[in-house]
Amino acid sequence: MKFERRKKADELKINMTAMIDIVFQLLIFFILTFKVSALEGDFEVKMPLASSNPASMDEVLPTVIHVGLTAGVERNIATIEIDDGLQALTFTQADMFQQLTNFVETAVAREGDPSTASEVEVEFEIDPKLRYRYTVDAIEAVSGRVLPDGTVKKLVSKIKFRPPVE
Repeated sequence: MKFERRKKADELKINMTAMIDIVFQLLIFFILTFKVSALEGDFEVKMPLASSNPASMDEVLPTVIHVGLTAGVERNIATIEIDDGLQALTFTQADMFQQLTNFVETAVAREGDPSTASEVEVEFEIDPKLRYRYTVDAIEAVSGRVLPDGTVKKLVSKIKFRPPVE
């Protein structure tokens, strides 16, 4: 039996020109639409200054304002309790968040220059039953306020949360 060799079929040639065009168009599209964004979590880290004598370094401890938010009926806010080491207050009126803002503003001014708000910290202790929106309102109240001319006055940038007590 005689085997015949088949002739090699014409090799299939792929035209890569269209593929290269598409790749370059996609590359240009992604380069033009790429947006460089700021880093998340702009942390204010205070590094110690270099000193030959470590004992001479003065560590200024910030003033910590403890703010407690308690839940009332239907998980609404009942009271805001404040203790900054000098005085303890409880706000229960309808304008309690405005009173909290005023208190923090006077505490920042008590520290000296109001623009150096980094010397004051706020530590929240929040009732686990409290609705989340009241926590957000309290954070907004201590972090700053909008002035009548539309500018924002920053008050406190360091906010901590105490774990809930069971």
